Amino acid sequence: MDLQNPAYVSYHDREWGVPVHEDRHHFELLILEGAQAGLSWATILNKRPAYRKAYAGFDPQRVALFSSADRRRLLADAGIVRNRLKVEASIGNARCFLEICEQFGSFDKYIWRFVDGRPLQNSWRSSREVPAATALSRSMAKDLHKRGFRFVGPTICYSYMQAAGLVNDHEAGCFRHQECQAVAQAASGKKRVASNSRRIKT
Repeated sequence: MDLQNPAYVSYHDREWGVPVHEDRHHFELLILEGAQAGLSWATILNKRPAYRKAYAGFDPQRVALFSSADRRRLLADAGIVRNRLKVEASIGNARCFLEICEQFGSFDKYIWRFVDGRPLQNSWRSSREVPAATALSRSMAKDLHKRGFRFVGPTICYSYMQAAGLVNDHEAGCFRHQECQAVAQAASGKKRVASNSRRIKT
């Protein structure tokens, strides 16, 4: 972790590994993770405010309607990564994102199926043990590619899983490991209660 970068420290201490269940946040992470390819995460975090402005607050419905003028605007924006392939992919991915929302009711419902609705809890002793990709991230990448997404390879998908809290990869000795685990357990408990309540009513 880059302890000299306040944005990086704040992200680690408040966001990384926390389960995400809001579709716009999922879309934000997909855009940022795709933009990271070949770059450092610290670089992307520093550009995050510019990305939020450039991508209409990460509203997938608005991004899906971006025009040729919007593409030119993005490629001229020094605040973001001005890579034509990444820019084109981000707009195309917004359309694919909306198609998944239409099919499954939300992107959240779709993506959490990969872990059966519960975050995976790892207990790494060192960051060196954390894999760059897993069989699960390869499966996710394959399915997203099939649905038309780009810049969602197995490594990007695993980084996204970590960011969205589908997997808790904080080191076992990190103070955030138990905190993220507790958040995940509390969320799972609420879902079980809601599910039981629905069964009682029927």
